Amino acid sequence: MSSGSDLTARARIRESAIALFAEHGVAGASIRDIAQAAGVSSGLLRHHFGSKEGLRDACDEWAMSRIVQIQMQFTELGTLGPIDSEFLGLQQYLVRSLMDGSPRGLAMFAQAVERGEQWLAGTPLRSDDPRAFAAVLGAMKMGIFVMRDQLTAVLGEDVGELPGYMRMIRASVEIFTQSLLTPEQADQALKALDRLGDS
Repeated sequence: MSSGSDLTARARIRESAIALFAEHGVAGASIRDIAQAAGVSSGLLRHHFGSKEGLRDACDEWAMSRIVQIQMQFTELGTLGPIDSEFLGLQQYLVRSLMDGSPRGLAMFAQAVERGEQWLAGTPLRSDDPRAFAAVLGAMKMGIFVMRDQLTAVLGEDVGELPGYMRMIRASVEIFTQSLLTPEQADQALKALDRLGDS
């Protein structure tokens, strides 16, 4: 069983890895860099996680579980906890992990889609293709984080930092709380898609 100091070192390593992976990607962050940022030896890092891939697995699991906790608090209790630097860092890490093309990233996205389908089933929203609905919604939501540099450029403030982040998320809330298509426009679009599929 690990001692308290071991647990503290493990947490420091994980936090340092999440920050460096988010900034440089998994390939761009070395074991030495992570250990140095955490204030531990490379040997202690390997003792806790075995390898960089093992560390990345632990980071994925931790980041996803924390984000899910926050999302569940919002969807089940209707309250959103404080948005702080830890929350922003975890989001940036997960986006980087999802976009790196690895099997783990794909598996994480698939898990998010499954949770999205479960959420959809408990709402009055309806879709002829719930999996596509959840997958596309997840991709659309992730897109604003993928395009951090572009949004930062056009908004004039870093959307990865709290003031710019709040501006970006406020805009997304406004978008999601309004109908962008009239029922007639939506019906016309769906019929046009049906015709395209029949051709």
